[in-house]
Amino acid sequence: MKEKDKKYCMSSYLAFRYIEREDMDFYEDFHHEMIKPVPDEEKTYISVSEDIDSAVTRVFNGLKGKKLGLLLSGGMDSAILASYMRGCDAFTFRFLGGTFQKEELARAEFYAKQYELNLHYIDIDWHTVKVGLNPVMKRKKAPVHSIEPQLYQAAVYAKSQGVEHLIVGASSDLIFGGMDQLLAQDWTFGDFMNRYIFIKPEKVLKYSENVAYLFERYRRGEKIDYQKFLKEVSLVECSGAYWNSFAAAGIPYTDPYVKLEMSKPLDLHRIRHGESKYLIRELFRKKYPGIPVPDKIPMPRPVDTYFKDWKGPERQEFKSNLDMEQFTGNQKWQIFCLEQFLNLCEQ
Repeated sequence: MKEKDKKYCMSSYLAFRYIEREDMDFYEDFHHEMIKPVPDEEKTYISVSEDIDSAVTRVFNGLKGKKLGLLLSGGMDSAILASYMRGCDAFTFRFLGGTFQKEELARAEFYAKQYELNLHYIDIDWHTVKVGLNPVMKRKKAPVHSIEPQLYQAAVYAKSQGVEHLIVGASSDLIFGGMDQLLAQDWTFGDFMNRYIFIKPEKVLKYSENVAYLFERYRRGEKIDYQKFLKEVSLVECSGAYWNSFAAAGIPYTDPYVKLEMSKPLDLHRIRHGESKYLIRELFRKKYPGIPVPDKIPMPRPVDTYFKDWKGPERQEFKSNLDMEQFTGNQKWQIFCLEQFLNLCEQ
């Protein structure tokens, strides 16, 4: 039986970017959905880069006969996937007329040329974000991650080009040690909680809920099992954004990395000395010999530009006269999106 608890749901979204409790909803008869984690029995265990290559090859063998499209960025994960998709369509985000993160765009163009992909640009600006926002919020029945409107736009366009199945590499960071800043130290419980929470709900809401309960599941005395937290909580949040966006557009997708698991604990020494995703790096070098391994960057989205002059929320759920200068662009997006979702539900 689902319960209505708007205060909890607002707090969970601000803190974790999704509604962590499946039994809670913002409004009655407006039930949010959650993606389910991959069961252990469906996972393939990886010890060397060749294992990744073999596992991904099997995924693509299972997709033969479908017209595939790839979301191609300038990073390692999608570049590797491009090597299995010679001649397919690829879709790359181009922001603000191509002026935002031009080096990322240039790398994607290089990968597409290397494997003879038919490259399409998905031009994104604030208008297209606004157009895509309501469909993904209506589908999720919750406010969304800032990547979801642009993912939706890419999926709609890919579908219009005859693509039957999209390929993404979203989960690699969380499986293979790409979250280098969160893996940079062995955290105390309190320090990790303060570092991880995206926005402390009490900073922006008049009435908020304590979200410490989720971290308590992973408490180990004064420490926290932060690696398990990332594998379980962060992976659900990340995968859920892709799942919802593509479902809203009505197109199936596959993340070839999502069912992979390291057979041994991550080598934190390597990660903390500049080798995040060391197995992915090794596979990238085999697919692109002699090409420098690109630095890891999140999916581009110029939220700082979008919200440069935004004055803040106006609804009564938020504290009055918030100093918006204290928030990053991504945090402003969350506050904005939460307000837009509440407005949408109460129209």
